[in-house]
Amino acid sequence: MTDAKHSNPIEIEIAEPSSLNEQAAAALMIAGALVAVADRQVSPVERDEVIRFIRDRGLAPHIEDERLFAMFDALAERLEEPDFANVVIDTLRPVSNMPLSSHLMELSERVAAADEDVHPHEVQAIKLLRLLTLVLPRAKPVTSGREGTKPQLATKE
Repeated sequence: MTDAKHSNPIEIEIAEPSSLNEQAAAALMIAGALVAVADRQVSPVERDEVIRFIRDRGLAPHIEDERLFAMFDALAERLEEPDFANVVIDTLRPVSNMPLSSHLMELSERVAAADEDVHPHEVQAIKLLRLLTLVLPRAKPVTSGREGTKPQLATKE
């Protein structure tokens, strides 16, 4: 499909980030956006909380605020689609080897509390994120150089 909803350049960047930092920023955005849309009312204070959390911890210093806001908005809109679970999984999978789970959980809880009304659906979204961070398959290691041309299998630890 090539309609405007699916040709958003921000979505393309999120779907195929150019670096691990981009993928980490997208993972944080998806966690915040998932909780924000859970109660069907994305509040500006929830979006602001996501950006504040990322800035306070220096988690994406290379990305400007305007771009973070656009990423959040694009993901929040995308999470209203029927395949939202695939969007969450596909965004979290590339960073599953990174130590982000504590940040993802803290961020999700802060977003739920940001509008001073923790909705039961927001609690469910947090539980879903917690489950995903525990069971998501680990990303396959990427190697550089000549040996990087052969696919490597991820080993289960």
